[in-house]
Amino acid sequence: MFFISPSVIISSLIRVLLLISFFAVMGCQGSAYMTAIKEELIQAETQPLQEKAYQTLSLNLAYDFQIIGLPSRTPLSIPQLALRLRNYDVVFIGEFHGNHASHLLEARLLHALHQQRSNIALSMEMFDRDQQPLLDQYLDSEVGETFLINEAPTWPNYRAAYRPLIEYAKQNFIPVIAANAPADTVRCIARNGAGYLKKLSPDGLMLISATPFRTDMRYKNKYLTLIETLRNLSPQRKEQSYLAQLTRDNTMAESIYQAWLNAPDQQIVHINGSFHSAQHLGTVSALKALDPTLNIAVISPIRIAETARNNSIQQVVNQLDSEQLIADEALYFILGQPASFRKSSYKKQQRKAMFNRSSQATCY
Repeated sequence: MFFISPSVIISSLIRVLLLISFFAVMGCQGSAYMTAIKEELIQAETQPLQEKAYQTLSLNLAYDFQIIGLPSRTPLSIPQLALRLRNYDVVFIGEFHGNHASHLLEARLLHALHQQRSNIALSMEMFDRDQQPLLDQYLDSEVGETFLINEAPTWPNYRAAYRPLIEYAKQNFIPVIAANAPADTVRCIARNGAGYLKKLSPDGLMLISATPFRTDMRYKNKYLTLIETLRNLSPQRKEQSYLAQLTRDNTMAESIYQAWLNAPDQQIVHINGSFHSAQHLGTVSALKALDPTLNIAVISPIRIAETARNNSIQQVVNQLDSEQLIADEALYFILGQPASFRKSSYKKQQRKAMFNRSSQATCY
């Protein structure tokens, strides 16, 4: 039995009245969806705070996720999160690229955001600027999906991971921004350093940020720490790898900002690997450098070990770094992916093949 103080009840009633006014203004458009949001919010606001704080995770299936809002650490549904994000200019959704719980959340949240605010654009790390014409052709039904996948080419996991986003955008006439720097340019910067830019043609330079190496020292320290755990590189190669990462971040930020300048009343939803946006670093920091007045929200994923799949949210939160709890607007918990490798020899073989393919880019 939980005691609800009068102040909590009064506060909840006020919020409910405000919601009723809001939905009255909204009118009939999306009324069923908005009614669902209202009911969930009323239920959440009148639920005792203690019960919410210690709610358990429910990650029973590989694609399950649990969202908490920050800084309150309150469990949220997709409709509740969407309503919180309604007035942001740009919403970053971080993902773990191979984890379909991330992809399911992205598709559902894009739908929810679009239902409450029709003027919306989708921006994606997974398409490069030079692929924009072909992506537009697909969205306009001028070419088929196989043509898009083969000729872009899309990421290998396109059909399972990103098809739902693109198809929703296509069906609802939502513009999609191919935000990233061309993959070959990024690889060549990683191989040759900043000097490679001198080899790019004027058209090639237009496909990356005008300030590709703008940096943030907190982000650099975070990136170099990560690289230490992945590969044994010389100091020079580490620096070049970081410049390649910055090229991605600054190009995506510039792409987002240009789209926002073209239509400042639209909300832009950007999808990227979580490292590019977590704690408002990377692409987010680069975007803020372009315009500090932009209202930006970041949603970041947290992997949960199998042994903790039914822990309380409070237990999970207590194990997080403080930075993860103060920087972003929401976190979502998902199960980790199956172990990719058990044998170190096979892991080395696969990594070597991957880096050999990446080294095949021609750097003129």
